Amino acid sequence: MSTSPAPAPEARRTHPRALEPVTLVVTVLLSVLGAVIGLVLITTLGIAPNTSVIGALIAMLIGRLSFATLSRMRDPHRQNLVQSAISGSTFAAANSLVTPIAVPFLLGEPGLVWPMLGGAVIGLAVDSWVLYRVFDSRLLPATAAWPAGIAAAETIKAGDEGGRKAGMLGVSAVVGFLGSLFKLPMSAAGVAFLGNIWALLMFGVGLLVAQYAPTLLDTDLSANHVPHGVMIGAGLVALVQAVRLMRERDGGSRGREPAREAEDAFAPQTRTVDARRLRRGLLEGLALFLVGALFVALTGGILADMSGLGLVGWVLLAGVAALVHQLIVGLAAMHSGWFPAFAVTLIFLILGLVLGIPMVPLALLVGYAASTGPAFADVGFDFKAGWLLRKDAVPWHPYEMAGRRQQYVAQLVGFAVAILVVVVAWKPFFEDGRVPPVAQVYVDTLKAGLTDTHALTMMALWAIPGALVQLLGGSSRQMGVLLATGLLVATPQAGWLVLAALAVRVGYARWAKRRADSADGQQAAADNDLALVGAGLVAGSSLNDVSQIYKAV
Repeated sequence: MSTSPAPAPEARRTHPRALEPVTLVVTVLLSVLGAVIGLVLITTLGIAPNTSVIGALIAMLIGRLSFATLSRMRDPHRQNLVQSAISGSTFAAANSLVTPIAVPFLLGEPGLVWPMLGGAVIGLAVDSWVLYRVFDSRLLPATAAWPAGIAAAETIKAGDEGGRKAGMLGVSAVVGFLGSLFKLPMSAAGVAFLGNIWALLMFGVGLLVAQYAPTLLDTDLSANHVPHGVMIGAGLVALVQAVRLMRERDGGSRGREPAREAEDAFAPQTRTVDARRLRRGLLEGLALFLVGALFVALTGGILADMSGLGLVGWVLLAGVAALVHQLIVGLAAMHSGWFPAFAVTLIFLILGLVLGIPMVPLALLVGYAASTGPAFADVGFDFKAGWLLRKDAVPWHPYEMAGRRQQYVAQLVGFAVAILVVVVAWKPFFEDGRVPPVAQVYVDTLKAGLTDTHALTMMALWAIPGALVQLLGGSSRQMGVLLATGLLVATPQAGWLVLAALAVRVGYARWAKRRADSADGQQAAADNDLALVGAGLVAGSSLNDVSQIYKAV
C-alpha cells in the first residue's frame, strides 16, 4: 500500500533583514508606541507590560494591506522582528532607563541624572549583548519555557495558519483578558502550562506562602526579609551552578549531520551555544559591566565621597552586581515569566547599607544594577519566539543564527528609540511628580538606612533553606530561585491559579496518553494544546495590561 510522502520542511535561503525599509519604518513607529506605553505605565501604575503581542497583532494587520509594499509584513518572520523591537523598547524605557535615573532625582541630586542615564544605557546595551551571546546554552537553553516568547510565537502562527489553532488561542486569550479584568493574575495560570513543572510548583508554593503567612503565622515575611534571604541563598547556589556549566566542555551543535538539523532542533543536546561560548559571553559581560561602572563612578563624582581604594571596591561591586542581577532575573523569567528585578535590586541596596557605602554612591550603584535584568529576559523571550517560528527551516542552523542576529538588530533599533524617548520625556514627567513607584521605595530605604542587624541576621538565616532547595533542584529546574520569586512577587490568588493549572496540565496529559494508540504522537498533540492555552492566557493578560494606558492618561 502506497503512502503519501511527508511534507517537506519549510526551505528558506535568507532571513528577512531588520533594516529593510518597510520593516524598519514599521519597527521605528511601533517602538515609539512601545516606549511611550512603557514610560506612561511605569510612572503611573508601576507596571511595564509585555507589548510583543500587540506588536505582532499590529504587524499582522499591516500585512493585510496591499498598499505599496506593506504586504511584506504578512511574513511571520518580519512580524517577529517587529514584535521583538516593540517589546524591547517598552522594557528598555520603563525598566532599564527611567527607573534608574529616578533614583538620584528623588534623592535630591538632579545633576546625577545624566551620568546615571549614561550608565543605564551601557547596562542596557551590555544586558542585551550578553543574552545574544549566551542564548541557547546549557545555562539559558532555547528549550526552556520563556513563556512570553511562546505567547508571541503562537500568536503569530495562529494569525498565519488560522483554523483550530487560531480558535483555541483566541478563546484562551479572551479568558485571560476577562480574568484580568476581574483582577485575577491570568498570566500566572498561563505560564503554568508552559514551563518546567517542578520549577513552577515551587513558584506556586512561594506565592501561597507569601499570601497566607501574614494571616496564619501573623508574620510579615517581607518586613522580616525572609524572601530576600531565600533569594540570596538560591542565587549564590545558582551562580555556582552557572560557573560549573561554564567550565564544562561540550560540542554544542557542531558536528551534526545537516539532514538531521531540522528534526534535532528541539533536542536538548543540540544547542547553538557551547560551553566555551557561554564562558566567553559571561566573562565579556562582566568586563563590559565593569567599564560601565567605571563610567558611572567617574561622571558621578564618587571620588568626592570615597577614597581611591573605595572607588576600586565600588566599581568591582557594581560590575558584579550588574552581572548577578541580570542572571538571577533572567533565570526566574525564563522559567516563570516574572521579573523579580525590584527585589533583587533591593538585596544589593541592603548589602550596600551593611557595607557602609555612602548614600550617593550607593544610589548610583542601585540605579546601575536596576538597569540590567529586564532587557536580558525580554530578549530571551523574543529569541524564543523566533526559535519556535524558525524550527522548520532547512538548513536549520544557519537560518536560525541569521534570524537571531536580525532579531538582535531589531532590538537595538527599539532600544535606540527608547533612549530618545526617555531623553526627551524624563524631565517633564519627573517635574510633574510622575516617577516609578519602585524608585521611591529604593530612595526611602536609602534614607532610612539600617537601624539594627535584624535584616542581615534574617537574610543570612533564610539563605540556608534557599540554597538547599536550589541545590536539590539543580540548574535545569531553578527551584530555589523560583521559590524565592514566588515569595517576593506575592501576588494574591496567583499561587492557586498556578497550582490549578499544573493540576489540569498533568491530568490532561495523562488522559491523552491513556486514550492514545500512539503515546508519543498523542503526547505531542496534548503538549501543543496546552501550550496554545497557556500562550492565549498570557497574551490575554498582556493585552489587558496594555489597555490600562487609558487609566494612566
